[in-house]
Amino acid sequence: MEFQPVDFNAKFNLFSERWSPKVIGKTNNYLVKIGKVQGDFVWHKHDETDELFIVHKGILRIDMRSGQVFLKPGQMFIVPRGVEHKPHADEECQIIMFEPETTINTGDVKDDMTIEKLDWI
Repeated sequence: MEFQPVDFNAKFNLFSERWSPKVIGKTNNYLVKIGKVQGDFVWHKHDETDELFIVHKGILRIDMRSGQVFLKPGQMFIVPRGVEHKPHADEECQIIMFEPETTINTGDVKDDMTIEKLDWI
């Protein structure tokens, strides 16, 4: 077995789509996902799990009905389960997420931004 580190920059360079998370690893029943985001996502919530966001590059705003949080590179935020939220980035932002493998990106909402089958890169 060959052991190799995962290079975030190299993985982000493999795709250009926005709001289309890619899987780069799995630990137990959790997927390590990366994504490029810009503009508004949809308001949604995850009733069964918290959602962790780490910013790699750019600035991410996470709107919640009771306020908002801004994340810069090297910062993270955990949206508690059941909290309705909407990620937003004025300019392209690169994010890292850790989520149970059954988590759908749009949570309780099904629309044209929903991705049920994730690509591994």
